[in-house]
Amino acid sequence: MKKLLLIRHAKATHEADFKDFERPLLDRGLHDAANMATRLKETGDIPQILISSPALRTLATANIFSQHLNLSQAQINMDIYEASEKILVNVINSLPNEHDFIGIVGHNPGISELLYYLAGQILEVPTCAVMLITFDTDNWAEVSFGTGHLVYYDYPKNN
Repeated sequence: MKKLLLIRHAKATHEADFKDFERPLLDRGLHDAANMATRLKETGDIPQILISSPALRTLATANIFSQHLNLSQAQINMDIYEASEKILVNVINSLPNEHDFIGIVGHNPGISELLYYLAGQILEVPTCAVMLITFDTDNWAEVSFGTGHLVYYDYPKNN
């Protein structure tokens, strides 16, 4: 069985002084990421690795989760930045099979679209939401439309 943790980046600034790629997390985003990582840790559902978009807000979110979950620093995958669900599925299909539980830290609307594509779930995916999807396969390449089962969904309640 493969398990995929989807994490939408935490709340970031929208100030015009920052290019989209360089938007930092707000204090609220820093707090939400730490809180959500702690709540996830309490469930015992901790991925083996995290893979993140290289955008500052996403990488900062991934680093907070890594610290709280005692994981290595997140791996960066440029394809996750501004990705559609089709591109995200390609990222998932190329994940290393030696890892059965991987977390991806990304952006909307791609994360919401991916949740619907894989698990048929239409849910609000606010900043710093986390979703755990399981797949009845041992091969990431077999993950495709409708093959996932949403087993955990949580988000900061101040959104």
